[in-house]
Amino acid sequence: MAIGNLTDSFTSLMFGKVETTRLPVRTSTGQAQAVYLPTAAPGLGDSGVIIGREVYSGKGYVYDPFQLYGQQLPAPHWLVLGESGNGKSALEKTYVLRQLRFRDRQVVVLDAQGEDGVGEWNLIANALGIKSIRLDPMAARDGGVKLNPLDPAITTTGQLSLLRTIIEVAMGRGLDERAGFALKAAHAHVLATVTGRQPVLDDIINTLRSPDLSSVESLGVAVDEVQAWGLDVALVLDRLVDGDLRGMFDGSTTDGIDLDAPLIVFDLSHIDRNSIAMPILMAIVGVWLEHTWIRPDRKKRIFLVEEAWHIINSPFVAQLFQRLLKFGRRLGLSFVAVVHHLSDVVDGAAAKEASAILKMASTRTVYMQKADEARATGRVLGLPRWAVEIIPTLSPGIAVWDVNGNVQVVKHIITEAERPLVYTDRAMTEDAVAERVRAERQLAAEPGV
Repeated sequence: MAIGNLTDSFTSLMFGKVETTRLPVRTSTGQAQAVYLPTAAPGLGDSGVIIGREVYSGKGYVYDPFQLYGQQLPAPHWLVLGESGNGKSALEKTYVLRQLRFRDRQVVVLDAQGEDGVGEWNLIANALGIKSIRLDPMAARDGGVKLNPLDPAITTTGQLSLLRTIIEVAMGRGLDERAGFALKAAHAHVLATVTGRQPVLDDIINTLRSPDLSSVESLGVAVDEVQAWGLDVALVLDRLVDGDLRGMFDGSTTDGIDLDAPLIVFDLSHIDRNSIAMPILMAIVGVWLEHTWIRPDRKKRIFLVEEAWHIINSPFVAQLFQRLLKFGRRLGLSFVAVVHHLSDVVDGAAAKEASAILKMASTRTVYMQKADEARATGRVLGLPRWAVEIIPTLSPGIAVWDVNGNVQVVKHIITEAERPLVYTDRAMTEDAVAERVRAERQLAAEPGV
């Protein structure tokens, strides 16, 4: 025994501690759970919309900004990030479909994606018996949908703010004092003199080209000076009346737009996503909704914007949406922004405005990104190191969720009824089309939708 102890001591000194042999233990799972304690991050509660399963624990993951607001969330706004083809679109669509099962929910979608000549949300709108509002310059010229920036439903201040934003986005710079004065004087003159119909952009343009003496004489300024100040403004607005965007905003708002429908889809898929037209459209639709859709009626509203970098990357549009986001606390609005790359906006012209909007988004969902992009995203959003490291390895349908510091990895689950409405691949087979039709009928027949 002495020799054995000496050998063990020498082995321990040279190679480290010798592992002892342990006898097997027979026990029950009830007793073993006290030895091997389970570890899982705390959930968000069980009230709201089910998203899927938390990857590490396997438990259900439930999220609802309206239920969490004031307790775990300081604001109900949500940012969704990730490379194409990893599940962002599927998440958005199932989230909206599940939210609409609550009777006090209402959703507006700005649909900038499209296939086969229609927006990506067209299937869901049809399934709910709703017609998308297609903003298309070509269709608008033949009696299509129009939205009037001078709609009387928008306050006087809101109209002027919208006109300034349209001009600043198109010009790529802010209005100077003289051009701003010319626009303000023309707007006031039009509102004071146009009766019996909605004022339209043509009225503003004509007044800018031929200013009214009574609106400027009190300042001791000559009419021809005001005319010169407003010339560039008139040329920019003329684009909405007689240029490539004509037809959509140069008349009274189209009758029959149902702002009480559970789902309102603005189909922007016919607009070039890389042109200046897209941020102009988003600004007009955003302000128009602010003054016509958001009301103190106890409804919980969701405003989902595809290709949201058009908003966050423009200082002038971002400022408008910053104001819109503040309605989240007062009137129950949740803004959902979908962006491919955060670097597209934080390094852009609207870095300051983008930072302010990102701070308002207390929920951030990040799908797979390349390593460099993941590190940049982690720095901006303040994600923990472990989350940043796994983002490049995530499979489609799995994302890192950061809900005001509660960070978990979640696998999104799609039901069989939702699948044909969520995946809008143009290469669908005949069997898949038939399945889609059955799902649409089933969804439309369910109560509460």
